[in-house]
Amino acid sequence: MADKEDDALRIEAGRRLFARPVSFLMGAAKIEQLPEAFPVEIAFGGRSNAGKSSLINALTGRHNLARASNSPGRTREINYFLANEGQLAIVDLPGYGYARAEKAAVKSWQRLIRDYLRGRPGLRRVLILIDARHGLKPADLAAMDLLDETAVNYQIVLTKADKCTQKELEAVGGATQKALAKRPAAHPAVHATSAKTGSGIAELRAEIAQLARPEP
Repeated sequence: MADKEDDALRIEAGRRLFARPVSFLMGAAKIEQLPEAFPVEIAFGGRSNAGKSSLINALTGRHNLARASNSPGRTREINYFLANEGQLAIVDLPGYGYARAEKAAVKSWQRLIRDYLRGRPGLRRVLILIDARHGLKPADLAAMDLLDETAVNYQIVLTKADKCTQKELEAVGGATQKALAKRPAAHPAVHATSAKTGSGIAELRAEIAQLARPEP
């Protein structure tokens, strides 16, 4: 009973957090254009077609806050969205490309993320979005290698869960958790979400609300 009550409180905290105004602040094409560090930053990364914009819109309950490009991979800016009266920054990182340009795209993303990580003391976690239909790809593993090397805490969020059967979702979730087991900077929990149906959105909001709490 206590666990259920705790879960309900966390879900409610997440709902309240994103019921408040959330606004686009700016896009930074270069690292030197980044704003001053915020108390808490949660970054979203992933392959260009992983559904970052759709997930950010679903989390915030705003259909057009983050705009998805018709050509995945074209967004090259680090986009900042502010929540919780400016105490929480949602940071949308550029996607790291399609398989046909994987090596070049990953190298470019690595340079950008290395620079981003410098001087961001409020960065609590990077959420790596993975299309549930496809699971982890080499580009995702390379991104995770970088985050392990830089000791930045990250967590896998499966997207487009509505496009999988329950059996397929369980299989990709299990395989993902197995891949994370020996990675030092990885959070062990894997979230499965669907921006279309809303599945898993409340739970992810709750997770972010926990991260947004002031550190003791």
